[in-house]
Amino acid sequence: MPNKPIQPVSIVSPGFFGINTQDSGVTLDLSFTLEADNAVIDKSGRMAARKGWEYQTTAGGTSTLPEALVEFDAYTATNSYNIISGGNNNLYEGEGTMSAMPVYNAAGNATITYTITDNNWQFKQAEFESGLNFSPHMYAVQKGHPPLVYHKLPTGGGGGGGSHAHTGDFGLQRLADVGNVPAGYSATTFTPNVALSAFGRMWMADIANDPLTIYHSVLLDGSDFTGSGSGQLNLEKVVPGGDKITALAAHNNFLVIFCEHHIVLYQNADDISNISLNDVIVGTGCIARDSIQVIGTDLVFLSDSGLRSLGRTIQEKSAPLRDLSKNVRDTLIALVATENKEEIRSVYYEKEAFYLLTLPLAGFTFCFDVRATLPDGSYRVTRWDSIDPASLLVTNDNRLLMGQPDGIAEYKNFTDNGSDYVFSYLTPYLDFGRPEVTKMLKKINVTVIGASSTTLSLRWALDYSDSYNSTSAETKAADIAEYGTSEYNIAEYSASLFIDKLTAQLSGSGNILQVGVNASIDGNGLSLQKIDIYSVLGRTI
Repeated sequence: MPNKPIQPVSIVSPGFFGINTQDSGVTLDLSFTLEADNAVIDKSGRMAARKGWEYQTTAGGTSTLPEALVEFDAYTATNSYNIISGGNNNLYEGEGTMSAMPVYNAAGNATITYTITDNNWQFKQAEFESGLNFSPHMYAVQKGHPPLVYHKLPTGGGGGGGSHAHTGDFGLQRLADVGNVPAGYSATTFTPNVALSAFGRMWMADIANDPLTIYHSVLLDGSDFTGSGSGQLNLEKVVPGGDKITALAAHNNFLVIFCEHHIVLYQNADDISNISLNDVIVGTGCIARDSIQVIGTDLVFLSDSGLRSLGRTIQEKSAPLRDLSKNVRDTLIALVATENKEEIRSVYYEKEAFYLLTLPLAGFTFCFDVRATLPDGSYRVTRWDSIDPASLLVTNDNRLLMGQPDGIAEYKNFTDNGSDYVFSYLTPYLDFGRPEVTKMLKKINVTVIGASSTTLSLRWALDYSDSYNSTSAETKAADIAEYGTSEYNIAEYSASLFIDKLTAQLSGSGNILQVGVNASIDGNGLSLQKIDIYSVLGRTI
């Protein structure tokens, strides 16, 4: 009896479409994956290991865990930028050395007691006046805390000079000690949780017992909420009671007010005397203030039904809305439901074309590739399960910073501060196009790029079992120079790519197969190029 022919199944660019946990049956496109931990989609459309992180803080960062990060532009001739962070119930300045920041009195010549009880700050930079009187300011707000202003102090500690003399060093003061809080509030009761710097003004909202009012400052003075041109917008007659403002944004010359279940758009926000209601989107809102990011010409935000974009929401408000997180929707919504929404963070990193959304309680960061959407309008998504950034920031020199337990770290290289981490990929369920036929497994080839001396664990299971067989194989050793430093380090791959094909024997038989690849990332990047699985077809069931 002649030997039966070996039947191959090839998966080119495994996981190219990202994770799909919504449709996980045998009909799922093989370009999806059921697991993509500590992975990204690289520029060439391959599933690849994410980079790691390294501390940039060398002094003053122990146990600070920065949960909020901002880069302040001092507008100096030498392009002076300063990193400010909030963690461990303190505010700090500096990246290499983190120094605790006191809050000064109105005269700027002594510190005051300012009690910080949480670290969910929102920072917004704004211009103060213009021309010769121009001075950069930054405003910091957080639920239950009087707003702070970071600017040049009145005197640098010498006394006198007025609250906006701006003759001293940069430092923090309470907004009420620099300017004026809205009528009806005091220095301690005006405690907004949401801020926006746009249209030449500061806008603040989400105050205890005042959930539907937005207060705006005078023009070019974000600390004055009572002077000529200041005012308020009240949404009590615009959205139903029970909703609340969660975030503010500026988009296409609209003032965008996010509530939990509504989005309100005001036009002519740059001409405050003519500002007017433009539109109200019902049934969709933002549930996490710090999930909002500008991506290209759009705004992305987290709603109670997944990750959305403002542009598409406006276009499709009378039709079923497309969901950017469609392929992980149920998983994402279930995880978000258990989170403290105040602690969710996000960032858009244009350099590597991804949007990150952190879920600190779950310990996951979802990575959405934004180079292009899939045919259904969703983003390709992977998941990070061991990096746990407490905060995220892209700097002016295009670095991605993140808060870690002992200070500020940078997303770079391929270890997590010297420790390895595990990249994993898992195929959809495979039936080789013949679900009724038993497959007797023979071997697997895995083609990888850029993984010198890396041990891969190859695992497989049959007929929906969660008990996996496994074997290991190691890539050949190679000098990193053989394949350049691409997105795996700094530049593009060189012409001589380091490519290795690993072969392992498989065992067992069944109708449905699933294969996974794990790799310990410890200094070298890795991407999956192709997987070839070989079997002999047996009897028909």
